[in-house]
Amino acid sequence: MTDAVDNQAFLAKYGPWAVICGASDGTGAAYARQLAARGLNLVLISRRPEPLAALAAELQRAHGISTRTASIDLYQAGAADRVLAAAAGLKVGLFISNAGADTNGAQFLDAPLDAWRQLIQRNVLSVTEMVYGFATAMRARKRGGIILMSSGTALGGQPGVAVYCATKAFDMNFAESLWSELGRHGIDVLSGVCPVMDTPSLQKVLARNNLKIPGIYDPADVVKTLLARLPDGPTHIFAFGPDAPDAPRIEAARRARVKVMHEASKMFFGDH
Repeated sequence: MTDAVDNQAFLAKYGPWAVICGASDGTGAAYARQLAARGLNLVLISRRPEPLAALAAELQRAHGISTRTASIDLYQAGAADRVLAAAAGLKVGLFISNAGADTNGAQFLDAPLDAWRQLIQRNVLSVTEMVYGFATAMRARKRGGIILMSSGTALGGQPGVAVYCATKAFDMNFAESLWSELGRHGIDVLSGVCPVMDTPSLQKVLARNNLKIPGIYDPADVVKTLLARLPDGPTHIFAFGPDAPDAPRIEAARRARVKVMHEASKMFFGDH
């Protein structure tokens, strides 16, 4: 995947530990395997402890890294504190927010309000709290990286996933803003505006509804792209769906806008 020199530079910038939320399978497991191959030690977070333990054992055998695992439900209040506690005492140089998709499968008024509260808790509040904790330590060390997994739904409204769509737009705008704020402190921030990927959760949905979707991405390819793009944020938009032809233009325009707004914000907040 990379040569030894690239791995050493990556480890120096983003090591020695990475925290991956939503690590048990799919995209999260792809992150874990690729980062372990680069020599990073891993804190693996997911609701299901058994797949985490199996993945940790696999990576320790294959790459000789150290791991910690923690079964944490990010839907719950206080989850971010538990994630930070799981990484206590470690020099975390990379934080990846990858917790899953919208599993409600309902239009806004056809699901209980608590379902949407929990989704906001996971995709907004927990993300905000975890980034605050990990980025504070990164800023003190003057290095690090943050990847927030957003979605193509963040680029515009979509019925059937209204709250999920809104939370992923939050993640994208949050990452772009932090890219501008934290870059001067040696912290790279990237939002992955991700396509439909071939994950176990998606396969369950497709099977349940007898559906087939063409052009589905391999999670390993998405992860490889985002790790390569991490130093060059703030947003990577994968070409998929109705925005596919315009993805490079949208990405470039958003980057340019953040740069313009960075200069404008100096009038109000200074240049810290």
